[in-house]
Amino acid sequence: MCDRQDDRLTSAAARYPVVATTTHVRQLFENPDVDAVAIATPVSTHFDLALRALQAGKHVLVEKPLAASSADALRLIEEAERRGRVLMVDHTFVYTGAVQKIASLVSSGELGDIYYYDSVRVNLGLFQHDVNVIWDLAVHDLSIMDHVLPSRPRAVSATGVSHVAGGHENIAYLTVFFDNNLIAHMHVNWLAPVKIRRTLIGGSKRMIVYDDLEPSEKIKIYDSGITVNSRPESVYQMLVGYRAGDMWAPRLDATEALKTEVAHFVDCVERGTKPRTDAASGLRVVRLVEAASASMAARGRLIELDAPAGAKRS
Repeated sequence: MCDRQDDRLTSAAARYPVVATTTHVRQLFENPDVDAVAIATPVSTHFDLALRALQAGKHVLVEKPLAASSADALRLIEEAERRGRVLMVDHTFVYTGAVQKIASLVSSGELGDIYYYDSVRVNLGLFQHDVNVIWDLAVHDLSIMDHVLPSRPRAVSATGVSHVAGGHENIAYLTVFFDNNLIAHMHVNWLAPVKIRRTLIGGSKRMIVYDDLEPSEKIKIYDSGITVNSRPESVYQMLVGYRAGDMWAPRLDATEALKTEVAHFVDCVERGTKPRTDAASGLRVVRLVEAASASMAARGRLIELDAPAGAKRS
């Protein structure tokens, strides 16, 4: 294990005395006994460390986001492909039982056509020095959205402000647009008096409330929605009916997400298979965050995304 702070290494060595420690990352990358590395450092250092690790022939798991720019993310992808190494990004929530269940419900069609994705992720702190609140908190929701929704976004708009002189934006609102009237909205905030981690996903058949802070029933599925009956002769005779059925909470896999993620990373390294949160997913999220940051700097200007926006998930 490598860390620049000796006190952290001392603490880790006390808990895991068989683990070798160093303050010099070069010793880690040059060690022939090290096959893979996990990088959990400030965002601004991800690219340099991941690139050096790949160039040293290591498989790499990088904490979210993959890199501080899409150009850097692309460079890492090219290096990993050239050297035949596994490059995986730490989109931890994708490995939770709750998000896996949501992905299953969406792909099976049980929710019907997806109308919206609406999330709130707020708390008091922790202020980051090298990135704004979108890069810190919204990445989680964007990675979940990327995993569970059936299509890719077309455009993004974002607004936000900083309440600390010279600091990055600490509160932001993102709106992401898709084809077929699917819309996503996210609220992220470092200045909330309470911690909230709640997501609503609305479909034509059923709707989901996902509360990550719930100790047991993290997902609740509602058999609720609307039906629209329109008479062709007059739009004014359109009738909207409301459906309010049962609610149930499905059983979820309770395995700790990071444990599942690390086991998946090791399995991909051993088998040479593509990770569930591969570098391509990391790149898509970084591109979204870049676009959202550009929009926020322009006070909410709509930013069209370069990728073929309505393309179905692979």
